[in-house]
Amino acid sequence: MFLENNKTQKLGWVEVICGSMFSGKTEELIRRLNRAEFARQSIEIYKPNIDTRLHALKLVSHKGHEVFAQPVSNSEDLLTISKSPQVIGIDEAQFFDSALPSVCNTLANRGVRVIVAGLDMDFKGKPFGPMPEMMATAEYVTKVHAICLNCGSLAYLSRRKSDIDNLVLLGQTENYEPLCRSCFNLTLKSHVQS
Repeated sequence: MFLENNKTQKLGWVEVICGSMFSGKTEELIRRLNRAEFARQSIEIYKPNIDTRLHALKLVSHKGHEVFAQPVSNSEDLLTISKSPQVIGIDEAQFFDSALPSVCNTLANRGVRVIVAGLDMDFKGKPFGPMPEMMATAEYVTKVHAICLNCGSLAYLSRRKSDIDNLVLLGQTENYEPLCRSCFNLTLKSHVQS
């Protein structure tokens, strides 16, 4: 996009891909990044260094698609290590600190297309990390859905299968399952009654 004001200024923007676990967030992020790369746009991909579940230096989707991603310890690192790409992809955004929305807006103001993927809610059904502010300040928000493992409806969130109460518990299907609102509420009631 270009804006005419005595000079041509390149404008960036922020896109957010959100939803529950197993909804295809990383798959969609990789798809968008592949399209940008096919269009010969320079891309950089980042993830929080806490995310080492499938690979320490790659984004890996549940379908097995993967791309190199540089792990970073905090969102401010994105401003110092970025080499002025046209597109930046950020996965597992919920694990970043609260400065992520500001950092993404700074990058967009520099003319970068920023694509962020992450869980919008934690396992308790509460907004997760910087994601609410990311969604509020982004130009584009895409909510993707998994399928509820109990009834087949669209999944609302990721239910943790264990009683571990830590906010962050890295895992896959052994620790989490996607559930719709109704099935999630039923599991809450049965958990309280037992």
